[in-house]
Amino acid sequence: MSALKPLTLDIVSDVVCPWCYIGKRRLESALALVPDVPVEVRWRPFFLNSWVPREGMSREQYLITKFGSVDAYEDIVENVVAAASQVGLEYNHALVKRQPNTTDCHRLIYWAARDPSGDKSAAMKQRLMELYFKEGGDLTSTDVLVQAAADCGLDAERVRARLATDEDLDVVSSQAQEAADKGISGVPTYVFAGKYAVSGAQDPQLLARAIRQVSAEVNAEAAE
Repeated sequence: MSALKPLTLDIVSDVVCPWCYIGKRRLESALALVPDVPVEVRWRPFFLNSWVPREGMSREQYLITKFGSVDAYEDIVENVVAAASQVGLEYNHALVKRQPNTTDCHRLIYWAARDPSGDKSAAMKQRLMELYFKEGGDLTSTDVLVQAAADCGLDAERVRARLATDEDLDVVSSQAQEAADKGISGVPTYVFAGKYAVSGAQDPQLLARAIRQVSAEVNAEAAE
């Protein structure tokens, strides 16, 4: 029997999206339910808050601009905190002092996927999310981003030099625009084999069923 063809699974998400943070953990649980199905996960950029300037802004001003007031956000955030806790994650929203533009975060993930020593994109994605949601890290800081890259095994000084340039800004922008052109307006969105899309931080069981079903379809087509 020939080996199964890997299923391509594109995850369109942003590192400052709490449901993407939760969705990543649920996806990991889903993959553990289908260990016999080969899956190639590819992280794709999305700008949840494209209006935030490249240098970022204060968290307070961001919350006022987006939600009307800090109190308005406080009224809704506890549901997200609880959902994160249910999958073993921490969302310490009071620690966040700066709201980043995530362009450079997406560049790091893109570079991590292509690191000479192997794909480190999942680790990079996780580290950036942990910095933001768990530690209240300042993702507008080059030093913070460089350390995050080093934590994931990337060459720190090379990353620092690349961040100082416009390298791959066009790639990240075009990938985000491609998602928008396909009608993706909410994240996380899971795109199976480039054909089927599911939005929202879905339960692991649902994701696992989708992975198995689309993998079977892809491999049946390959066998024809």
